Amino acid sequence: MLTFDEKKITSPTLVVDQRVCQRNIRNMLKRARDHQVNLRPHFKTHQSALVGGWHKALGITSITVSSLNMALYFAKHGWKDITVAFPLNIREMHKVNQLASGIKLNVLIESMEQLEALESALKFPVGLFMKIDAGSHRTGVAAENVALIGALINKIKSMDKARFKGFLTHAGHSYKATSKAEVLTVHQETTAKMVNLKSHFSAVAPDIIVSLGDTPTASLADSFENVDEIRPGNFVYYDVMQKNIGSCQWEDIAVAVACPIVAKHETRNEIVVYGGAVHFSKDSLTDNDHRQYFGLVVPMGPEGWGAPLPGCYMASLSQEHGVVKMDPAHFGKFHIGDLLYILPIHSCLTVDVIPDMITLEGEVVDNMKTSGANIYSDKTQVAD
Repeated sequence: MLTFDEKKITSPTLVVDQRVCQRNIRNMLKRARDHQVNLRPHFKTHQSALVGGWHKALGITSITVSSLNMALYFAKHGWKDITVAFPLNIREMHKVNQLASGIKLNVLIESMEQLEALESALKFPVGLFMKIDAGSHRTGVAAENVALIGALINKIKSMDKARFKGFLTHAGHSYKATSKAEVLTVHQETTAKMVNLKSHFSAVAPDIIVSLGDTPTASLADSFENVDEIRPGNFVYYDVMQKNIGSCQWEDIAVAVACPIVAKHETRNEIVVYGGAVHFSKDSLTDNDHRQYFGLVVPMGPEGWGAPLPGCYMASLSQEHGVVKMDPAHFGKFHIGDLLYILPIHSCLTVDVIPDMITLEGEVVDNMKTSGANIYSDKTQVAD
């Protein structure tokens, strides 16, 4: 039920539908359990102890984050089993040791240089996942490079405080899909490469874990045979991009940005909002008429927002301005000073750049930025 006071919103604010968010978590957890894989959700999407608590209340105990700072933030809020799904930055070894002193920590490696840095600096046990490039070509050891993979495993086995956990990948190319069939093709190709590696190295590392990590395949795949863990993150909120891919429906999108209207131009059927690139990022999509858009306008009612209004979309962004094209049938319904609610193209980036978040019920949603978690000293304590 919509109970927050709209009059208190004076700048772009992310609004979270708690009911939808919690339903998304339950649905993904059920998928994981049905397929007998561990769900280690990626918390980079929400970056919030409150939303993390909604996961914990359902029995989720292991999580993924995108940085050591984020790991520190969630460790401080009681999470004890954390994988940092970003290649190890050897300049942050003090944070690795800080975390490993109090929690079960896993980090990603893909080179001998990283292992040498760990070997010389580790003071506490750490789990190591090898980042595998299974097709996205962003980072990781190529799945076909079994010689390097074998050498890295042998090096890890010789180390005193490191334990080889298994192979981890992110099928980032699934985000370029435009249909379930394309997503499933990515999933099948990625899974086959990872499972082959698991089989190839099972003799030297019998407890290998295969960990997959993207929302489209986690939401749509029909099989996770021989996969041990999934790490979706965007599913908690979803967004217009995921709807475009086919990962979700409109009613599954759990966040919208409330933007104050600052100007109207009737001759162009345009509304200008306080909400620009510094609030939405620059992610965009193109519709069937080849029009680029950066968000979609939704109507707000007593129970939250509905499906997007036809012909109403954010057409351009500058730093603080957002120019919204309006269908003439809806243009007159909005006035300067009103709020326009806009579904983001990519919720992960929108959450990252908008620190102010509330639920439909008016509860403030804490996050890393509002808690000051981006600046950690060596004295920051993790939870006991």
